Amino acid sequence: MRFTVSQSSLTKALAVVSKGMASNSTLPILSGVRVSAAEGTLELQTTNLAISIRHKVPANVEEPGETVISGKILSSIVKTLPDAAVTFESDEVGVTITCAKSNYRLTVLDPADFPEFPTFVLDRSVELPSALLTTMVDKVYRATSNDNARPLLSGILMTVENNTIRLVATDSHRLAVCDTNVAAEGVDDGFEMIIPGHVFHDVLTIPSDTQSILIGSTDSQVVFVFGNTTYVSRRLEGSFPNFRQLLPDGYNTAVKINVDEFAAALKRVSVIAQANPKVRLEVDADASLMTLRATSPEQGEASETVSIEAEGESIAIALNFRYLFDCINAASDQDEISLELQEPMRPATFKSYSKINYLYLLMPTRWN
Repeated sequence: MRFTVSQSSLTKALAVVSKGMASNSTLPILSGVRVSAAEGTLELQTTNLAISIRHKVPANVEEPGETVISGKILSSIVKTLPDAAVTFESDEVGVTITCAKSNYRLTVLDPADFPEFPTFVLDRSVELPSALLTTMVDKVYRATSNDNARPLLSGILMTVENNTIRLVATDSHRLAVCDTNVAAEGVDDGFEMIIPGHVFHDVLTIPSDTQSILIGSTDSQVVFVFGNTTYVSRRLEGSFPNFRQLLPDGYNTAVKINVDEFAAALKRVSVIAQANPKVRLEVDADASLMTLRATSPEQGEASETVSIEAEGESIAIALNFRYLFDCINAASDQDEISLELQEPMRPATFKSYSKINYLYLLMPTRWN
C-alpha cells in the first residue's frame, strides 16, 4: 500500500474516527485505526464493538491496500507534522510515514483481525439540520440516566411527526423535553427512536462540513450519515415513559424569572450547598420576590432575593441545585423562563418558548 494525503485532511479525519477507538480494551486491535486506500480515496475506520465510525477523504493512491495502525500513536504523530503532503507506505510488518523532513516506521496489526464495518439496510430515516439538532440535544442530554440497571433511561427519545421534532430525556428525578417545527426530509408517517444519550451527544460534536445529518434505523442499529462520515451504534429497545402522563394538570403559582439574574443568584447561594445540594426557593407572590436559600450544618447559610413576576399563591419548594443549574443552563439562550408550582412536594415545571420550546420537570426534595 502506498498513498499520499494532506496533513490537514488527515488530522480532521482522525479527529472524526477517534471517538470510535476503544480506550481500555483487552483487544489491541480495537485501539487501532483501520487504514484502507483505493481508487483515490483513503478510508479510516474505528470500532469499540458498541459503535463503529467510518470516514473517507481524497488521497493520491499509488498502490491500494489496508493495514491497522495504533490510533493514539498515529494521531499524536499527525498533529505534530507540518501542513504538507504525508506519504504512507506499508508492507507486511510495518508502515513508513514521511512528511517533509520527518520519517516514522511503525509496527502494524493484521487488518484481517479488525471487525468488519456493520452492514445495514435502513428501515426508515430522516434528514435534519445538524446545528438545530445539536442545540436540542444539548438541552436534554444532561437529564439522561447513568443507572446501568435502567438502560432505557440512558437514551433520548426522538420523534419526528408533522414537521415537529421532539426530544425527551428523563432519569426519573427530572424530565427534559424540547421541540421545534422544521421541514424534515424523508418522513411521511412519523419517525420514533430511542438513541443512546452519549451517542447522540458525541456524534453531533464530530466536525462536519455539511449542514444536515441523516438519522436512520434498522431493527438493532441507529445510523448517522453526514458528509463523508458514517456512524453506527446499537439502538435502545423498549417502551420509553410517556412524558405527558408526568406533567401536572395545572398550577397554583406561576412565576416569571430573569434567567441571568437567577443563574447568578443560584451560583452564589449554592456555594453553601455543596455537601447538601438543596436550594429552597421561597416565592412571595404579593411582593413579587423570590428568595433563594441554602443551609449547611458545617458551612452555615446563604440567601439572596431576586425580583420576579408572580401570580397565584406564595409558596416554598426545595430543589436539587445541580439539577436546577442544568435547567437554567439549557435556557441560557432565553431572557426569561417561567416556573409553575402546585405544592411544595409536587414537581416544579420550568418552561420557555421560542424557536425551540423547552420544558423541564424537576422533582422536589424535603427541606428538613
